[in-house]
Amino acid sequence: MMESIKRLRETTGAGMMDVKKALQDASGDEEQAVALLRERGIVKAATKASREASDGLVRAFVTPDHKAGAIVEVNSETDFVARNEEFRTLVADLARFVAEHGDGGSAEGLSAMPYGDGRTVDEVMKTAIARVGENLVLHRAARFQTTDGFIGSYVHANDKIAVLVEVEGAGEHAETLAKDLTLHIAAERPRFLTRDEVDASALEKEREILTNAALNEGKPAGIVEKIVQGQLSKFYESNVLLEQKFVKDNSVNVKSLLLGGARIVRFARFEIGLR
Repeated sequence: MMESIKRLRETTGAGMMDVKKALQDASGDEEQAVALLRERGIVKAATKASREASDGLVRAFVTPDHKAGAIVEVNSETDFVARNEEFRTLVADLARFVAEHGDGGSAEGLSAMPYGDGRTVDEVMKTAIARVGENLVLHRAARFQTTDGFIGSYVHANDKIAVLVEVEGAGEHAETLAKDLTLHIAAERPRFLTRDEVDASALEKEREILTNAALNEGKPAGIVEKIVQGQLSKFYESNVLLEQKFVKDNSVNVKSLLLGGARIVRFARFEIGLR
């Protein structure tokens, strides 16, 4: 119980007694406890609830023609190893390997691939573990490849956030558009590209939390649905990339950047400690 209390206090910012009561009411289920805290108005968002205490690095690589690119996340036990130059080189090499040869579909599939020096990626990782004296985990990778589009990437200065984006139809403005989008995605953490991509169960869960919160605040049942609909619009604006306010100019949304038939095909965002 104490470990759960500690985790939820760190991820929600709620007080000890509030967290303890929520965990008791949720029979120890941490996800349900976060939902209860939100319903009670003690924490307004659950974005931190999925964070894990892990360290490591993210890296990106895009081919010179911008037709293929990848981002990878490798976790380490400590920041000390994450700052080790040998480890940093390993993660950068893995990003290039995935972009040029690899399968970014799963960490397991990537681990089994031949690395080109007679070893598999998994064997390369084991060698690195032996050299740095700390457990390392190839946590995830994403790879995009395109024929007609343009792929761009961005790694934040702290080496903890990496973004990959693919755009089409932007012509000579593709590089500028991709750069603006990767910076925006890094800062604003969109979860979905369009409303259609929002998971139905996630939306229903959000609706339930907002409804219970409104009722707990004493709002009349007759207007609760209108309140919830308004708050769901804010949910979309916060989580759907095309509907987010553009980070460089919040008077417009991201969709307004897509001129002359330009479109965002897909994006991926990795952040150490955020799943």
